[in-house]
Amino acid sequence: MISVLLVDDHPVVRSGIRAMLDGEDDIRITGEAGSGPEALAAVRAAAPDVVLMDLRMPGMDGVTATGEILAISPDTRVVVLTTYETDGDILRAIELGATGYLLKDIPRTDLVTAVRTAARGETVLTPSVANRLFQRVRRPQVTLSPREIEVLRLVARGMSNAEVSRALHISEATVKTHLLRSFTKLDVSDRTAAVTTAMTMGLL
Repeated sequence: MISVLLVDDHPVVRSGIRAMLDGEDDIRITGEAGSGPEALAAVRAAAPDVVLMDLRMPGMDGVTATGEILAISPDTRVVVLTTYETDGDILRAIELGATGYLLKDIPRTDLVTAVRTAARGETVLTPSVANRLFQRVRRPQVTLSPREIEVLRLVARGMSNAEVSRALHISEATVKTHLLRSFTKLDVSDRTAAVTTAMTMGLL
């Protein structure tokens, strides 16, 4: 029997997932949690075989909760089940030990199979997520210098070159140089694209 903990801050979503899994002879929903802290408490009380984890929750996001759960119960398999598939979220979750990453539009039969696969310790990924990870691995890793990251972070806050210059105590020409170098590394042509791409890559 595979014990499963459902973690999502929306009760109606938890009910929907429960309905998809109920009726399977080898799967039992042993608990529900509406937040990261509630999930940690549930895992401490009775370590489940599989945790289906939402990403965006108040108080503690699902990625952070994943790391905390695996520190408490290393044998528990955490599968992210979310509506989001940004590169940063995917990589953070997997780096912290998530066994899988699925989207909430997954068909019932696929979810059931994913739970069984995760319980065996095997990786489960929505095809679109698997493809993005594959492309990420194939793409040369982009590395920005600490100063380039500083400049882009201030640009992301809506600052002009002059404002960035004053904030970092460097000349506007130097700010422009850092931006142009970032554009080249990120393969973009403007400030907005640079910020968006850097965020997607988890650099900011």
